[in-house]
Amino acid sequence: MNAVRDSIKQFETISIGEMNAVKLLNRFDSKYQLPVQQLLEILEAIKNDYFVMSVKGEILQTYITTYFDTRNNSFYTEHHNGKLNRLKIRKREYVNSGIGFLEIKKKNNKGKTSKLRFQTENTETGFTLKELEFLNKYLAFEFHLSNYSLPSKNGNRFKRITLVQKDFKERCTIDLNLSFFSEIQKVKVGNLVIIELKQERANMQSPLAKALKDKRIKKQGFSKYCIGRALLEPDLKYNLFKAKLIKLNKQYNGNINYEDLAQKSFSNTNRNNNGTIKRYNNKRTA
Repeated sequence: MNAVRDSIKQFETISIGEMNAVKLLNRFDSKYQLPVQQLLEILEAIKNDYFVMSVKGEILQTYITTYFDTRNNSFYTEHHNGKLNRLKIRKREYVNSGIGFLEIKKKNNKGKTSKLRFQTENTETGFTLKELEFLNKYLAFEFHLSNYSLPSKNGNRFKRITLVQKDFKERCTIDLNLSFFSEIQKVKVGNLVIIELKQERANMQSPLAKALKDKRIKKQGFSKYCIGRALLEPDLKYNLFKAKLIKLNKQYNGNINYEDLAQKSFSNTNRNNNGTIKRYNNKRTA
């Protein structure tokens, strides 16, 4: 982490207010997965093309997210089954800024992401009446929307670096120190970096996109919600994510660490001695 911090200090800084020109709540997302060592090479290649966001003098921001789903996991299942029009509901706390949002994140069948936000001081796993009103305004369910019908499922915590291209046509987030947690268990995937390009129009000729291509780092989907649940809940259906989970297991094997948060824990029969889950062994058939 110190090496990343030193590398990012080479970038000119930009404030949250100055970044308002490139909010991109309706955008195309492109995600990339890579180890920290390659991130340092990427940052060196683009240091003159992007600003880095600074909040109160800090460039590494802490994010804490809680995800909600129906009782039968319809959001997770739709993503797993490859449905193009899908959504996620989450609460995200921006720790350094001291603010939080309830967010509805939608993706359409053209691959474009849109996001609706409601600022809230409630970081608990339940919804206030005003939050339920916000959800009911923009979503239509066949059931009564409540804390019971839309419970929290899991969460994550990570450090984020936010870059803005100097022509303000692109925004990029870099997530590190990623950990997933449920009420009873936490898993941390050290050395994993998730880069996400956010663009009004998909453009693979931007400086960052070119730098990633030069390093032969290919675009690939990575849902923190779905991967987190698949890692923490061995009984969930996971076929669509199997290749990603195998890659995580192979590439970051020594850096995947589990921690029980309560006396109740998943069966040890699902776990190898090094903490990785047996079902992600690529020798096993689906």
